[in-house]
Amino acid sequence: MPLSSTAIGALLGLGTQMYSNALRKLPYMRHPWEHVLGMGLGAVFVNQLVKWDAQLQEDLDKMLEKAKAANERRYFGYVED
Repeated sequence: MPLSSTAIGALLGLGTQMYSNALRKLPYMRHPWEHVLGMGLGAVFVNQLVKWDAQLQEDLDKMLEKAKAANERRYFGYVED
C-alpha cells in the first residue's frame, strides 16, 4: 500500500504542476524542479492521508466498542423483577 499511495501522490503532484502550466499557456516542463517539488509534496500528502484514514478507522472502532459496551450495560446490566 505505501508504494501505491506514494506513486499516486507523485502522479497527483506532477499532474497538478502540468495542469497549472497548461492553464497559463506555458511549456509543460518550463521549470523541471517545480515538477519534482510537486511530486514530493503530492507523495507526502497522500501518505499522510492514508495514515490519517487508518487512525480514523481505529478511533471509530474504539468508539463503537465503547458504545456497544455501554448499551449492553444499560439494557442487560440491570434486571428488574
